[in-house]
Amino acid sequence: MTDDGSAHGVVAGLFRKAETGAERGLPKRGVEDIQVVSEGVVGDFNRYRHEELHDDPDSALLIFPEETLAQLAREGWPVTAGDLGENVSSRGIPYPRFRSGAPLSLGSVRAEITRPCDPCTNLYLLPYVGEDRGPAFLKTMKNRRGWYARVVVAGRIRRGDPIQFG
Repeated sequence: MTDDGSAHGVVAGLFRKAETGAERGLPKRGVEDIQVVSEGVVGDFNRYRHEELHDDPDSALLIFPEETLAQLAREGWPVTAGDLGENVSSRGIPYPRFRSGAPLSLGSVRAEITRPCDPCTNLYLLPYVGEDRGPAFLKTMKNRRGWYARVVVAGRIRRGDPIQFG
């Protein structure tokens, strides 16, 4: 956080998955860069966003702070980057700094945070969760699943690019 109240960090990871084939489901595969259009990440498919939200542009990107991974590990959950279906993992911006309506820049992409992502039972598919631990994991992830954003200006994001709020 800077003196003027803006926050900045870096893109720690980028993730996408195809609609079909071996890449389908969770986790998403890490990549070095992504092309982002108003509908979301080119080459990424999110079944929930497509089937339930009807490709709502307010859900084009899912951003997740890397620091939350460390918190989850301390709590006994071996979550790794990409496991939660995020497109972008951030480093250096605290989770509470993300809030609905906040504008941000990620590389050449301009976006606006729209809402938090609620945990869903699709997370039961993760090998360390399953049906038995699923309810406890969903409770753990409440208010920590990441943030959806709409794309205001399309562009490219690369690992290591700056993230700036404001």
